Amino acid sequence: MRVAVDAVVFTIMHDELRILLIKRKYEPFQGKYALPGGFVHADEELEHACQRELEEETNVQQIFLKQFGAYGGVKRDPRGRILSVAYFALIRPEQKLIASFDATEPRWHSVYDLPELGFDHSKIIADALRQLRYELQTTNIAFQILPERFTLRELQQVYELVLDKKLDKRNFRKRIKELRILEETAEHKMEGAHRPAQLYRFCTPAHQNIRKKVNVFLQ
Repeated sequence: MRVAVDAVVFTIMHDELRILLIKRKYEPFQGKYALPGGFVHADEELEHACQRELEEETNVQQIFLKQFGAYGGVKRDPRGRILSVAYFALIRPEQKLIASFDATEPRWHSVYDLPELGFDHSKIIADALRQLRYELQTTNIAFQILPERFTLRELQQVYELVLDKKLDKRNFRKRIKELRILEETAEHKMEGAHRPAQLYRFCTPAHQNIRKKVNVFLQ
């Protein structure tokens, strides 16, 4: 049995949650879209392999990846028994996407309007989305996609797009402040015709658990 890695990379672009896919240049599933990924080298750590494959196939580099699952169905890959360890990430969309020798057309696709995919990548993406929603409610992972300083409205938009749910403004702000993951800055930002909005930043600019149980944003 061989070991592979797959990367499920999310971003928010044009007010929409999107995912990074590549088009396979070779069999199996030649011409089909798939997640960036590939085989792990014998002397390579799993996360390093995922970072390498992601950079080779899309040019996305140096991002925080979190392992969330392993997939080893007998018939998931026509080449034989292959176990794939999956990682997910939430990043800003600024990185320039570049195709590689074995993958073409790296691009962002709507999570809710995916093309036909190879392997069992539809299931992996569905699992990754559930994990992302859990992480958004129990960690400070939103810092990965927001600028260093942001308004509460911008933060709420991230939650709404990832959770696919409108949130009450007053309740959202109350719950966010209860988590104690933000601190005020001395800066403000104009938002429309209203008075300048307070800018915030995360207390810890690194991935951090904030609750043992899922928050109540989905209730």
